[in-house]
Amino acid sequence: MMVEQRALHFECESCQLIGILSLPDRQCAKPAPRGVLIVTGGPQYRVGSHRQFALLACELAASGIPSMRFDYRGMGDSEGEARTFEQVEQDLKAAIQQFFDAVPALKELVIWGLCDGATAAAYYCANDDRICALILLNPWVRTGAGIARTTLRHYYIKRLLDPAFWRKLASGRFKPGPAARSLRQLSNAAWSPQNGADANATPQRLLAALQRFRGRILIILSGDDLTASELLDLQRSSSAWRTLLAAPTVQQLTLAGANHTFSRRIWRDQVLHVCTRWLASW
Repeated sequence: MMVEQRALHFECESCQLIGILSLPDRQCAKPAPRGVLIVTGGPQYRVGSHRQFALLACELAASGIPSMRFDYRGMGDSEGEARTFEQVEQDLKAAIQQFFDAVPALKELVIWGLCDGATAAAYYCANDDRICALILLNPWVRTGAGIARTTLRHYYIKRLLDPAFWRKLASGRFKPGPAARSLRQLSNAAWSPQNGADANATPQRLLAALQRFRGRILIILSGDDLTASELLDLQRSSSAWRTLLAAPTVQQLTLAGANHTFSRRIWRDQVLHVCTRWLASW
């Protein structure tokens, strides 16, 4: 199917934001009544790493699903000062309104977010009845203690199981001093009362937001990513997270071997297949 792409200019608190709307070609099909807003993560603009968001938007539109991606204030081509994922509620509100204005056939919206973009989407969704579902890839739940524990459990165990590590050790090229210092610093961070003070910030706020949301939720995790591993560790230690994941409206899966941004074509195709199949299932 052909795809029509249209540049959008819209306002957010006196700043001009830039977005790209991707639609099924009007000669081939009418836009579906459900659209997907793609929300970037980290200091990233609307194209995404290795053109991930641009490709996703076109592929969704080619399957009949209108999509939109945009730059927050202070990113890409949008005006204003850069802000954190906790400060983009008004950006999301403005982009969603622009999406509905540009596509009158829209009745409901799914927000697709990566990393802290996923967490920002979750923070926003409960306050907007037009949001019917969330697709969250490697949601950000980072705390000092959490990432230290995750690194100890996953990175160091992986190193110990790697034959290359033992070959390096046997050859005398391994320097135990720096490794011991790093291990000690991580251990201190993992169990430090000071780092524990932030443990209820992002993780608990994300959990509370998802508990309030009444729509459907799809969580996609990478099999080779510390951000995903940190979330999994959190879920295993929390009965509230396990209760959320057991809900019939929530689905979570892990793509084995994938890195944080699903940078290889096979992983990107897997994400697209999972998302389009899930969107078509209800």
